[in-house]
Amino acid sequence: MNVKHFIEDRLLVFEITEELDHHTCEIIRRRADYEIQRFMPKRVVFDFNRVVFMDSAGIGLVIR
Repeated sequence: MNVKHFIEDRLLVFEITEELDHHTCEIIRRRADYEIQRFMPKRVVFDFNRVVFMDSAGIGLVIR
């Protein structure tokens, strides 16, 4: 799993690669929560273009 994030003009983007499953979702959730509180963006985007596998935990992360 690799997660990169960047912020531009109050837009916070998380680029997620490889697999998104119940093991990695907790790590991503903590990081996303931290960065959202830190930057207080107007919009948050999760980029899944390079994700090759996502289970129901990944869908739960997005809905949360």
